Amino acid sequence: MKKNNVVAVPRSRLANPAGSLVVKVGTNVITRENGLLDLGIVGHLVHQITELQKKGCQVILVSSGAMGAGRGVIKLKNDNGSTIVKRQVLASVGQIKLMETYLGLFQAEGGVCSQVLVTKEDFRDRSHYLNMKSCFEALLGQSIVPVVNENDVISVDELMFTDNDELAGLIAAMMDADTLVILSNVEGIYDKNPTEAGAKVLHKIEAGAALEKNIAPTKSSFGRGGMLTKARIAERMASMGIPTVIANGQRKNVLLDVLAGKEVGSVFVAEKKRASGVKRWVATNEGQEKGVVTVNNGAEKILREKIASLLPVGVIKVEGVFQKGDTVKIQNEAGEGIGYGIASYSADLARKLLGERGGRALVHYDYLFLNGSRGH
Repeated sequence: MKKNNVVAVPRSRLANPAGSLVVKVGTNVITRENGLLDLGIVGHLVHQITELQKKGCQVILVSSGAMGAGRGVIKLKNDNGSTIVKRQVLASVGQIKLMETYLGLFQAEGGVCSQVLVTKEDFRDRSHYLNMKSCFEALLGQSIVPVVNENDVISVDELMFTDNDELAGLIAAMMDADTLVILSNVEGIYDKNPTEAGAKVLHKIEAGAALEKNIAPTKSSFGRGGMLTKARIAERMASMGIPTVIANGQRKNVLLDVLAGKEVGSVFVAEKKRASGVKRWVATNEGQEKGVVTVNNGAEKILREKIASLLPVGVIKVEGVFQKGDTVKIQNEAGEGIGYGIASYSADLARKLLGERGGRALVHYDYLFLNGSRGH
């Protein structure tokens, strides 16, 4: 995304409004309980985005709500079909209603929006990934707000994002956004289970915070996501150097207040140093790996503490079938995933070189992303 003379983002602050922003809005934010779109909420969201544009901010909107909107338009005649088929039908009808609403509201504000539908497959190939990035840059260059959603009409389980929180994170990483804002129907992350008395919103969350115990394992009525997914995406983005906010999308002026630095929602503090574009792409390949590489404790320590490539001497196990250029998951001796990388050669050769000193790097540093590496 184009940078408008934005200075480096300090750890304790969000990006300057005259920068770049990815906003994800959840289904429960913009639809009522009956599935109909809440035009008041959607209209206020569009108004805030156009106000940010006037300040020089480039905005990409990742919007759920197609299936929810579809439920408000049609009633399925046969409710015995598969979940995928029902989702496809509702999304196919609802996406038209959703975009019709956005287009009318943006035009009323003197702006214009476009529709971008994607699947997880679109992020796998590096060339396709870069073409998609160029498309977004062209739209933003024309002051057009891309409204992005998963293409539920053609998506099947193996090609589906976890939810649009994941999609928003992938786009924020791809575009090197200054800030990611995830809008839900809750105020943010709490200091304990929000169902307990006296629970308070954590307005600032540093790296390494143990949040799982604070988050109830619930999902939205119409969407697939939940607060735990949002928190994990926010942590991942912060580790890349992208400050991320989880806030209540139904709160008045929430976007304007967030970008003004007001105490709104939960801010996941980002490392000042940002991951490179290639490393951000590597990080987007989570779940698409062709193999798993297990490293010993010494190798894990070196990878985390130094600028180093993954050498065969530190590898103790190679699983799967992968070729040069494929994504591999990297795990430690305890079986915990510690990162992802692009293989420099095949799994067969990696097994032959297992534990060998002086061997060529299996994953070069430039193509290695470690979880929680804070821009490493």
